[in-house]
Amino acid sequence: MKWSLAALPFIFVAPAHADIIHKLSHSTQLTVDAAASVATRQGSSYSASGSNIKVATGGSFGGLTAGSATAAATMTDGTYEINTAGQAYSFSESYTQGDAINSCCTGATVASGVVASLPAYGSVTTYSGGVAGNLAGTITSANGGTISLTAGGAGTSAVGQFTSEISVMD
Repeated sequence: MKWSLAALPFIFVAPAHADIIHKLSHSTQLTVDAAASVATRQGSSYSASGSNIKVATGGSFGGLTAGSATAAATMTDGTYEINTAGQAYSFSESYTQGDAINSCCTGATVASGVVASLPAYGSVTTYSGGVAGNLAGTITSANGGTISLTAGGAGTSAVGQFTSEISVMD
């Protein structure tokens, strides 16, 4: 039997091998938005301006009287008169009544994703919560992986994911 020198390297070579890793993962994410309300209490304000106007004799400037623990500041009337009779004049006075102060932990009530009562403040932004309704999601590994998502009501989302990863390591 003749051996060729060309075949000699294959006799002494170690067999090749590799690690193969196969990962399967799946997930569903079902989300129902929460109801929320953001309220900003408005404070009281007062302003007066003009030309050829003065505080009346025995009178006073208008302004604000301090409120209480639950009431906003209120307006104090001012007494004004024309400074120089027969001259042009202008006068502007404005008052904004502030919001009453709610006691601790009162305002919006949220039940079953619905804002039933809102705080009575000057600036209120309310976000309606989602309604789960028929929201559902399932994943089965049969037949190569099947994702089944069922839409819910407004303010919901459903995400399904199936991942197959193959890694070959040497």
